[in-house]
Amino acid sequence: MSDQAAGLRRMTKQKPVQVIAVASGKGGVGKTNVSVNLSISMVEAGKNVLLLDADLGLANVDLLLGLHSEYNLSHVISGERTLEEIIVAGPEGLKIVPAASGTQMMSELTPAQHAGVIRAFSEINMPIDILVVDTAAGISDGVVSFTRASNEVIVVVCNEPTSLTDAYALIKVLSEDHGVQRFNILANMIRSPKEGLNLFAKLSRVTDQYLDVTLDYLGAIPNDEYLVKAVKRQHAVVQSYPQSPSALAFRKIAKKVINWPLPEQAGGHLEFFVERLIQYSAAG
Repeated sequence: MSDQAAGLRRMTKQKPVQVIAVASGKGGVGKTNVSVNLSISMVEAGKNVLLLDADLGLANVDLLLGLHSEYNLSHVISGERTLEEIIVAGPEGLKIVPAASGTQMMSELTPAQHAGVIRAFSEINMPIDILVVDTAAGISDGVVSFTRASNEVIVVVCNEPTSLTDAYALIKVLSEDHGVQRFNILANMIRSPKEGLNLFAKLSRVTDQYLDVTLDYLGAIPNDEYLVKAVKRQHAVVQSYPQSPSALAFRKIAKKVINWPLPEQAGGHLEFFVERLIQYSAAG
C-alpha cells in the first residue's frame, strides 16, 4: 500500500487541490443543485473546478444540466476509457466526471472496483484548483469513503425534521467511526435568513451535546421560484437567472469556499485524496 501511495505521488503533478464533499443525510434536499451551482459560481470566479458525480448508481449531475455524455465511470471501471477521456465540458468551462444513472452494477461496486475508480484520479493531468464531490444521499460506504477523503465537508439541510435527524446521523457516523470532525452546514430552500440560522442552531445544539465535532454555518439558499424554473429548463440558476435570489446566494457562498485555506500537509493535494480513498477501500 505504501508503494502504491508513493507511486501516486510521483504520478500526480498537481498543485494543492481543495477537495470538497457535498453530502446530505437524506435525498430531496437539493444537494446536487448545490454542487452544480456552487461549482459554476467558483468557475465564474476564475477557478478550475472539476465536479465528480459520486452518486455512482443514480447519477443526475448531467441530467440536471441537460448534458448527454457518451461515456461515464462505468466505462472507466470496465477499462474501456480513462477518467480523463470521460470528462465532459459543462457551463462556463466547468469540467464534469459523469456517473452512470440507473445502473445497478455501479451501485454495488466491489472494494476492488471502487479502488479502481479512485486510482483513476492519479491519471488526471489537467489543471484543477477545486474538486467538488457530489456524493449520494445517506451514509453508504461510498458516501463515507469520498467524504472522509476530502478536505472539507458541506452538509446540506432543509427545514424538514427528517433532514435534520438524517444529517445528524451522517455527522455521527463520520465523526465517531471515521474521524471527520469539522462540517460546514448549508441551509437550502429556506424562506428567510432567520430560518436558516434556526436550522443551524437546532443541529448545533444536538451535536454539541452528544458529539465531539465543530459545525460552521456556511450560509443559506432561499426558496426561489427562479431555481425551480432553471431546473425545469435543465440549466443552472446562476446562468439562467444570474440576478435571482438563489443565484446571488450561491455566489456569496462560493466566495467563502474559495477563501478556505488549503491544508499545509499532504491533505491539500489531489494525490492524498486518492491515497485516502484507496486506503479506505483496502481496509473495508
